[in-house]
Amino acid sequence: MSVDLFSFFQDQQVILYWLLIAIMLVGVIGSVIPALPGSSLVLAAILLWGLLTGFSKIGIALGVAIAVLILSTAVDFLATFWGAKKAGVSRWGQIGAMVGLIAVVFGLLPPALVIGGPIIGLLIGPFIGAFIGEFLYRRNIKQALKAAVAVVASSLIGNLIQGVLALAAVIVFVVTTWSSVMG
Repeated sequence: MSVDLFSFFQDQQVILYWLLIAIMLVGVIGSVIPALPGSSLVLAAILLWGLLTGFSKIGIALGVAIAVLILSTAVDFLATFWGAKKAGVSRWGQIGAMVGLIAVVFGLLPPALVIGGPIIGLLIGPFIGAFIGEFLYRRNIKQALKAAVAVVASSLIGNLIQGVLALAAVIVFVVTTWSSVMG
């Protein structure tokens, strides 16, 4: 007895639709919280919906999701860079923040991971790296602390912007597909 996979998905379309929206919402949360998949998860869910429905009525949502993924990547880099630059962080502080982030990602900074898990570690690593880099450059603890806070704050602002962008992609998907699923 063979099962027609396409017919199965047509029968379960509403359940699948809500499941994919839930996955997209996890992607929105992941856009805000470091170390979780974000906009790419939203795009993947929209692509899956497109594959299962023959890509009907998702052209706009797909285009928005792709644009959001590209913008999120740009925001990730630019928010931290502009925030650090605005606060007067030197190249040493910026490089230190990158080194701190890489150290956490590769597990080279275990104390940051012990305190609050990997999410907090992804904030502590750049903080420590920016602090050390700025201190080595300026030899001023107050300036180094200001740089470290600026790097983390601008990164968090960038994450919030990414979350708003990801949420916009989900809203566009729901608006463009709702009537064909629920109507």
